[in-house]
Amino acid sequence: MSTSFPLDGMRVRFSGETNVGMKRDHNEDAYYLPETERLAIVADGMGGHASGEVASRMAVETIAGFFKETQDEQEITWPFKIDRGHQHNLNRMVTAIKLANLKIHEEAEKNPACRGMGTTVVSTLFADDAIIIGHVGDSRLYRLREGTFDQLTEDHSLLNDYIKMKHLSPEEIAAFPHKNVIVRALGMKSTIQVDVIAEQGRLGDVYLLCSDGLSGMLADTDIATLVANQPDLDALCEQLVSTANQNGGLDNITVVAVRVERE
Repeated sequence: MSTSFPLDGMRVRFSGETNVGMKRDHNEDAYYLPETERLAIVADGMGGHASGEVASRMAVETIAGFFKETQDEQEITWPFKIDRGHQHNLNRMVTAIKLANLKIHEEAEKNPACRGMGTTVVSTLFADDAIIIGHVGDSRLYRLREGTFDQLTEDHSLLNDYIKMKHLSPEEIAAFPHKNVIVRALGMKSTIQVDVIAEQGRLGDVYLLCSDGLSGMLADTDIATLVANQPDLDALCEQLVSTANQNGGLDNITVVAVRVERE
């Protein structure tokens, strides 16, 4: 069921769905829809056994928890040094993700069952003054705006590094042998670099957060067509998941769809 919240004279509506896919025996993805803050999160855990789902759950709970704890805070008493050149909510996003990374890394270090666990994350705050996006890994955020569909995040993957360095052709990309290798994820090290984006939302914008269980099964053009042609966000999430499964469902699939609407 979708939910909506007021946003600076407009409304922002959220819906989400997760699915184990067709090949995996358990779901290591996690996602979060707003409760108080207009915050959406998708995390894709890794590490095998149950540790991937531990990492993704820790990421979602830590990030959401930090936003709840700081929503009314005036004094800056956060666990990491902030960038005074960044706006308040951008610092909140970076700090929340860094805190999640540290907690996951510490748990992996002390708990043998969690050794080597990690997770990607993409997190978006729809604040009154800006939309703040933070991400690490290859979970993505897309935006449909006035008919144009763009991937706003950049994959932190070996494949993407090769694409940038060696200008791979579409055929070389399709044949690349290490598509699932992530070069940056929460839990790998005690510190993490967080990519952040701040932009102004527009009426009619649709944002899509997803794990690579969706983007790996559908071409961007196919995702764009579904997003553009399905105004019901609940139905959109269901269609995206079912199409990924029809195409093979090789991984867990998680999507969160968000639309900026009229009040």
